[in-house]
Amino acid sequence: MTKRILIIYTGGTIGMQRFPQGYAPVSGFKELMQERFNYSQHAQLPEFDLTELSPLIDSANLQPSHWNLIAGQIIESYSSYDGFIVLHGTDTMAYSASALSFMLQGLDKPVIFTGSQIPLAELRNDALDNLITSLLLAAFHPVNEVCIYFNGKLLRGNRSSKVKATGFDAFDSPNFPWLGQVGLNIELHNKLFIEQGQQNFHNPVFVGKAVTVLPIFPGLCADVADAICHAPGVKGLIIRSYGVGNLPDQNQGLLDALHSASDQGCIIVNISQCLQAEVFQGQYACSSVLNEIGVISGGDMTVEAAFSKLHFLLATEKDRASIKQMMRDDLAGELDS
Repeated sequence: MTKRILIIYTGGTIGMQRFPQGYAPVSGFKELMQERFNYSQHAQLPEFDLTELSPLIDSANLQPSHWNLIAGQIIESYSSYDGFIVLHGTDTMAYSASALSFMLQGLDKPVIFTGSQIPLAELRNDALDNLITSLLLAAFHPVNEVCIYFNGKLLRGNRSSKVKATGFDAFDSPNFPWLGQVGLNIELHNKLFIEQGQQNFHNPVFVGKAVTVLPIFPGLCADVADAICHAPGVKGLIIRSYGVGNLPDQNQGLLDALHSASDQGCIIVNISQCLQAEVFQGQYACSSVLNEIGVISGGDMTVEAAFSKLHFLLATEKDRASIKQMMRDDLAGELDS
């Protein structure tokens, strides 16, 4: 039976063209694809439809509300297609792939994010291979979760981070193995994929300012920490700490700001600044105070996963204790349980 794939073009480098002020996304990507496919073995590709967000976005301008637009199209079209590809800018692709992994739990079809470092319109580019391989993966392989495919790597979406700004190998999953690699052959590690569960799709209303991030750095002053912790509308805070979850415990202003925010109902999650790390609060004395404040360990989650997961739970759950517990639980393969 012929496979049908829906491609959702959101913008990003893959569909950009050069203008005097720099690269910018433009409409008409389907026609550009067809033109490029004329030079490939397009008869071996699955059938596909393409829809474009309007307006298209540079992914640097991504807002949580864009997750609703992407997920909404997948949910609405879910029964009509065998798989889905999301063409997305690389800067925030890992945030969107993480968010959709929580919004689309229990998938039995592939949802693959991809893009490029050089636009498809350019003579030399990485876009065509990323696009063709994503189509083949979405149509003919059992990739039943939200993934990122980029430069020969198939990665779990909520384990991924952008690690290079200019290299074609822009993405990696520092704390989890690749789901597959593509070279002469397509090799998938089927034992790593999420076990099929009950379909549980959500497309909640996100409040853009609900979650914020506090990076820890030498000399962080109390006023800055307090302003971030108590910004209007903030209900969740991601701390980006040192090493295995450490922060300057002699910075009393910082501790007071965190304590006050927690007492006022803010849910605080601690993740590491290191790409390869897992948070162990209390392993060092300078992090044990966080347990007293009620800060949640984010384990080995990426910042993108922790940020989007907290956004998702704040939008779908009302009970603070439930949100705190679910942040510790593995919902979609985002952390080691």
